[in-house]
Amino acid sequence: MISNTYLEHLGRFPDVRVVAVGDIDTVRAAAQAQKHEVGFSGTPDQVLAHPDVELVVNLTIPAVHAQVSLAAIEAGKHVWSEKPIAVDYASGQELVARAAEKGLRVGIAPDTVLGQGVQSALRAIARGEIGRPIGAWTAMMSLGPDRWHPNPDFFFAPGAGPVFDMGPYYLTTLVNVFGSVARASAAGLTSTPTRTVRAGERIGAEFPVNVPTHVNAILEFEAGGTSSSIFSWESALTRMGVVEITGTEGTLAIPDPNMFEGPLRILRAPTASHPEPEWEDLPTEGVVGGRGLGIVDMVRGIRSGQPHRATGEIGLHVLETMIAIDTSVASGESVAVTSRIERPEPIPAEWTPYEL
Repeated sequence: MISNTYLEHLGRFPDVRVVAVGDIDTVRAAAQAQKHEVGFSGTPDQVLAHPDVELVVNLTIPAVHAQVSLAAIEAGKHVWSEKPIAVDYASGQELVARAAEKGLRVGIAPDTVLGQGVQSALRAIARGEIGRPIGAWTAMMSLGPDRWHPNPDFFFAPGAGPVFDMGPYYLTTLVNVFGSVARASAAGLTSTPTRTVRAGERIGAEFPVNVPTHVNAILEFEAGGTSSSIFSWESALTRMGVVEITGTEGTLAIPDPNMFEGPLRILRAPTASHPEPEWEDLPTEGVVGGRGLGIVDMVRGIRSGQPHRATGEIGLHVLETMIAIDTSVASGESVAVTSRIERPEPIPAEWTPYEL
């Protein structure tokens, strides 16, 4: 389902040429190739063997992300993967380490954080609009993807659930604001052992639920600051894209990190002249973009030798944080996060993927 938007956007970027589409279902691969005017389609192995392929975009199910990405690395290709980088930490570590050994790059979704909305927020924080960030609250609440996805089973399997599926959008945004996570504490539950498909040809089919579907998580950051997050597929009250950053001089409401744009608002601390401040809109600047921004940034980094922003190391750190949340839910104890990342600089407002 996500391949359409990737193929549509990648076709608009002058830095990128899509040369092949691959899938274990070669009929579907051929249909997508024809739809998006891509000249070659075939099996994954045929794509990896294609001499013109320099970078593989991995849109497979989470359970095989690491396996497919590692195959691309072993074939001498750079790889961009949908989130998460892997479903277990050891596989993610192996992938990042093997890429480094071979001089190849790993990029990891979400690249929504590279869009106009979140980047404008990061630039506002860097300007000191809210002083020093000290805390955050995020919320992602709905009844779950079984309400609309025709094959929702994988969302409720290990490596998915609301934390692993939607968490990367929020956690990647938080580490871009605060830097490395040091510790996670969480509580959660699974309300029912099975769910029912509610859309498509399989309506009425039951499938197992093997992940927590309502989770409250608290993170502590190495450089200071904490965050509190709700990840739920149990809520009749839908709240999507809630990200509020509290600073020493105000609070910033950030656009939905699952989108590339949205309103940016600030509530400044009261002063003698403004004892009852109100929310103000801040301007958003830069390109809106779409799925594939991270790929363009990565491609330009490969060609220029400069770092790209949505790195495998960030993806691995977010994965370890999600695993720590999951472990804390199961154990009832807080869990240390040991990996560390370099926080990327905000993208300049004048940056665009549409011009070389």
